[in-house]
Amino acid sequence: MARGINQVILMGRLTRDPETRTTPSGKSVTSFSIAVDRVGQDDQADFFDVTAWEKTGELVQQYLSKGRRVLLQGRLRQDSWDDKETGKKRSRVEVTATDVTFLDGPSGDNGGASAPAPSDNKKKSDDVVIEDIDDKPIDLSEIPF
Repeated sequence: MARGINQVILMGRLTRDPETRTTPSGKSVTSFSIAVDRVGQDDQADFFDVTAWEKTGELVQQYLSKGRRVLLQGRLRQDSWDDKETGKKRSRVEVTATDVTFLDGPSGDNGGASAPAPSDNKKKSDDVVIEDIDDKPIDLSEIPF
C-alpha cells in the first residue's frame, strides 16, 4: 500500500517579524506567518502560520523580516485542543517548513528592481579591462592543470 504525501510549496511575504524560542529540550523553533496573494483576485490573500526548526529557523530569524518575500517547502500539520476559556474544540493547520528560500534583498527590493541603480559613471579601480581578444584556438597543452 502506498504511503500518503504531505508536501506544500508556498510563495509569499512575511506578515510579521519571525519570533524564535527554545523548547525545554533545547531545540530552537522560529514562528512566522506569510500572505500568499490569490491569482486573479486583487487585494485578496491567504494567510499561513509557519514553523521552522533549528538551523532553518535560525536563518529565517537572522535574515528575514516583515514584508520580505520567501519561497518555502514543507508539510502541513494540524493541531487540535480544547479552549480553556470556552471549552470549545479548536484546531488550526500550520506549515512546518523544511526549506526556505529568500527571494529578495534586505530592503525587499525584488533583487534591486525597485531600488535606484548605482551610477556607473565612475570607473572602479578593481575593474579589469580586456583590450584585445583574438579568436585563436586554445592550445590545451598550455593549461597548467
